[in-house]
Amino acid sequence: MVARPSRSRSVRRRRVVLRSALVAMALVVVGVGLVVVRTQLRAQLVNDGAQSVNPNDAYGISHVHGLGVNPADDSLIVATHNGSFRLPAGDDTAVRIGDSLQDTMGFTVVGPDHFLGSGHPDLAGRRAGQPNQLGLIESTDGGSAWSAIALGGEVDFHGLAASGGRTYGWDSGTRRFMMSTDQREWETRSTLDLFGFDVDPADPDHLVAAGPQRLVESFDGGRTWAAAVGPLLVAISWDQTAGLWGVGASGDVHRRERSGWTYVGALPGDVQAVLATPDALYAAASDVDSRTGIYRSVDAGETWELRYRDPEP
Repeated sequence: MVARPSRSRSVRRRRVVLRSALVAMALVVVGVGLVVVRTQLRAQLVNDGAQSVNPNDAYGISHVHGLGVNPADDSLIVATHNGSFRLPAGDDTAVRIGDSLQDTMGFTVVGPDHFLGSGHPDLAGRRAGQPNQLGLIESTDGGSAWSAIALGGEVDFHGLAASGGRTYGWDSGTRRFMMSTDQREWETRSTLDLFGFDVDPADPDHLVAAGPQRLVESFDGGRTWAAAVGPLLVAISWDQTAGLWGVGASGDVHRRERSGWTYVGALPGDVQAVLATPDALYAAASDVDSRTGIYRSVDAGETWELRYRDPEP
């Protein structure tokens, strides 16, 4: 026969167990609270006191969405997940532009100090009432400040290109390929999945785009698309002098010649963005350590030199 504990001892035991559970729960809540507080404090420091942020911290050049050369000073503009940076011509340093950490998903340079973009606001922008989808935004001071133009709260352009008085954009949320002649009123031309696209500098009706399954091409301003012969690409750049270039997901670099696409070299990592200019090719790519670097080629893509990478943390 097994003796049962007295009721008083059983009650005391339950009280001890309950107190232990409450203490454990309190410790968990305190620990989570400290993590949340630290995260919020860091976010406030980054977003409300952005002048303390520099390219060498965790919010430096990483997750690049777009590249462009500013004709005002020939600097390379790098649009990223956490704001934009300028690499001055002939200087391998990176300077954060302005105090915004907005996620500039779509980006293109349309003139001296004149940029178009799209994406999502940073914490300061959200506090100021900016919509989560910025629509089309514009900077006329080299990226220091941005203003809304159209489609705020409606579209998230992951691709932007301007040529021949037209601006093209691809909205990632709805898969709409859109066109505008004044950047205010937009027309949906087609619906499709894309990684990237660019416009023929000599013909604004002619576009080439990288799709998930194949290259596609349009000769009517994006209204209709047809499969194009060529490699599977994820990034495309078209320059009037340098020609049409594309990079595959693993960093393989290709150029389209009259006879077709030609493999010319490889980047040292997974590509994030590419830019063709008359003087050089530029690319953002992540290396084996998952660190983003800005690379330049002056020999038509055969070899690439590392121009900038954030130092080790």
